[in-house]
Amino acid sequence: MPTITTTDVYTVGIPIILGLICLEAVFSAFRNRQFYKLGDTGGTVGLLAGNVFVSLITQGFVLSLYFFLYQFRVLTVNDVMPVWAAWLLTLVMIDFVFYWYHRSAHRIRFLWAIHMNHHSSVEMNFSVAFRQAWFGPISKTPFYIIMPLVGFDPSITVVVALFSRLWGVLGHTQWIDKLGWLDGIFNTPSTHRVHHGTNPEYVDSNYGNFFIVWDRLFGTYSKEQAPVIFGLVKNLETNNPVKITFYTWSAIVSDVKGAQSFDEILGYIFGPPDWSPKDAKNS
Repeated sequence: MPTITTTDVYTVGIPIILGLICLEAVFSAFRNRQFYKLGDTGGTVGLLAGNVFVSLITQGFVLSLYFFLYQFRVLTVNDVMPVWAAWLLTLVMIDFVFYWYHRSAHRIRFLWAIHMNHHSSVEMNFSVAFRQAWFGPISKTPFYIIMPLVGFDPSITVVVALFSRLWGVLGHTQWIDKLGWLDGIFNTPSTHRVHHGTNPEYVDSNYGNFFIVWDRLFGTYSKEQAPVIFGLVKNLETNNPVKITFYTWSAIVSDVKGAQSFDEILGYIFGPPDWSPKDAKNS
């Protein structure tokens, strides 16, 4: 199997993604679907810029950490199976770890403070996939350190992870309708629209990035039925990337200052995003 690099993935993937964004925008304009709004897209650009900046600063350290941990691996995945199988298993493992990171990011408030940036758009189009949190590259690292320790080669993981992220872009659209049985196996536009929904029946569901089978296995799968209402349960009414980035952090600090006990402090930081002292009293 020829060596594939991140440059190869970018070279093929980026033109495809940019082409899809252009086609979606043209389709939206001709059909008057209003998938894109200038302010929302501007907020996305601001959040993406911060995310890229943090990635450039931290990616060298993170990759070095993975290679360092790889020395202490339980086994060497590349030695126990063919190369193609190692790449495929790496994809499956990345998606499995991502499921638990993503689920945690919705249920642990300090992680939600980072991840909610991605959900702050009330639109749904390919560009929303790039509405990434400034501190997202840091928040994912503690989850993915399991991979080199198990025995997944970081040089393969980084390439497959990039492919997986580019796949995730394809789910952010209203242009593509339901895809039948594929919606029950993969994270398709239909299943990911549900994930971005604020409808009560859709909240906290469909966390997978490539596969949706994890959600079906662990009870977090929801099928798209009612029209999806995109955004946050309580929308921020701003596209300012700085305000979006620090909105929940500011709320956490305020809540912690007003906490009446150490248990309340823990609840405000590590509890679900909607946690309140009443939850502690009722537990």
